[in-house]
Amino acid sequence: MTLADTAAARTPPGLEAISFKRYDDDFAGFAADLGAAFERYGFAVVEGHGISEALIDTALERTKAFFALPEAVKRAYVIPGGAGQRGFTPFGVETAKGETRADLKAFWHVGRELPPGHPYAALIPPNVWPADVAGFHEAVGGLYAGLDALGEKLLRAIARHLELADDFFEGPTRDGDSVLRLLHYPPVPANASAVRAGAHEDINAITLLLGAEEAGLELLTADGDWLPISPPAGSVVVNIGDMLQRLTNHRLPSTTHRVVNPADERRAFPRYSTPFFLHFAPDYRIETLPSCVDAGHPDRYSQPITARAYLDERLAEIKLT
Repeated sequence: MTLADTAAARTPPGLEAISFKRYDDDFAGFAADLGAAFERYGFAVVEGHGISEALIDTALERTKAFFALPEAVKRAYVIPGGAGQRGFTPFGVETAKGETRADLKAFWHVGRELPPGHPYAALIPPNVWPADVAGFHEAVGGLYAGLDALGEKLLRAIARHLELADDFFEGPTRDGDSVLRLLHYPPVPANASAVRAGAHEDINAITLLLGAEEAGLELLTADGDWLPISPPAGSVVVNIGDMLQRLTNHRLPSTTHRVVNPADERRAFPRYSTPFFLHFAPDYRIETLPSCVDAGHPDRYSQPITARAYLDERLAEIKLT
């Protein structure tokens, strides 16, 4: 049995990879299958996403080059008081909500670049770019743009599934506070007292995650079982975040997930991944969609909240502020 056959055998019903080719050929069917996966698991796998593999590989090379720099050089890119939203966040800082032990990871954040004088300039901070890695800005900025565009397309399919106008999310996410995270999980010692990423839910609307070289991602099913996610090459894992869960009154669930420590034979290997957290615009009011409220599903959230206020609450919970 090949590795592909083994992965296919582990794929649970309803979480099979959905071909992005269907987006143009059968949009209604694509949206229905995507929405069904989200409603059941909070996750979906989309293959053939169209982002250049050369761009992905180059961005990963630049990412590895940055994290290979001396710690003092990397720490020069920590933004004091920036809540880790741009630049470098060192190892052992971010902590999953409710946990006391920090995750075994460090990361770099890239956000949306706004033109001078933009109304959100006071709310969305400018990027910093490491001068120590040639081509970092071009490669990572290009990956941000590719994932941003893909995310907008996926939101059109989500809108169709929710029986909203296809362009419903265009306004709420226009100039949204979306972030590309370049994650580095160093080798894990045998006596590690924490995990690479503790059980958590994402804050944002949707997350797009390109496949990692090392395994470890698991989601918590409705039955209480941890399910490993092993997407095929050239695919993207997409999951619902808390903001969209709130907007849809939990019709689309934000599923708990984690990154577990590797098996003994893989402990010496680092892990890199690049989640793209697609956010609403800072002033967007997250208010339960009327179509997601009925007698069997009363509104869980009587008071709306802006995306920025919600983000601030959650950043404090994970110890970035």
